Amino acid sequence: MQYDTGKHCVFYHRYHIVWSTKYRYKVLRGALRLRMRDICRQVCAENGVAILRGVLSSDHVHMFVSVPPKLAISDLVRKMKGRSSYRVQREFPSIRRRYSGCRFWGRGYFSTTNGAITEDIVLQYLENHIADPTGASR
Repeated sequence: MQYDTGKHCVFYHRYHIVWSTKYRYKVLRGALRLRMRDICRQVCAENGVAILRGVLSSDHVHMFVSVPPKLAISDLVRKMKGRSSYRVQREFPSIRRRYSGCRFWGRGYFSTTNGAITEDIVLQYLENHIADPTGASR
C-alpha cells in the first residue's frame, strides 16, 4: 500500500468509477475511443487524479483512480462526462445525430472505494474486462 501526499495531508483514496453511454449504445470505438481516453486523461491530470487503471468498453468506461481529498468524486465524474460529451459531439458529427438533447452519457454513475474488497481484486476484475471488453461472459 502506497500513501499519497498533499501539501498538508497524507491520504489513500482509491475509487472504482463506472459510467455508460446513453441507451448503452456501443459507440466507443476507433477514433472516438482514443479521443475519449485522451479527454479523461486530460481531466484527471488537471485535477491531480492518478489513473491506476482504466478500461474503455464499447458502451461504458471503467476507471480505478487515486483522488486527492480536496476533490469530490461527483465533481470528477461531472467534469469528465461533461467535457467528453461536449467535445465528442463537436468533433464527431455522426454522434450528434444519434443522441438527441446533447446527452452522450447516461444519467448516473457507479463508484465505490476499495474498502470492502482489496485493490488486487479490482485490478484483477479490470484485467479480465480488458480480455473481454464486451462483457459477454456475464
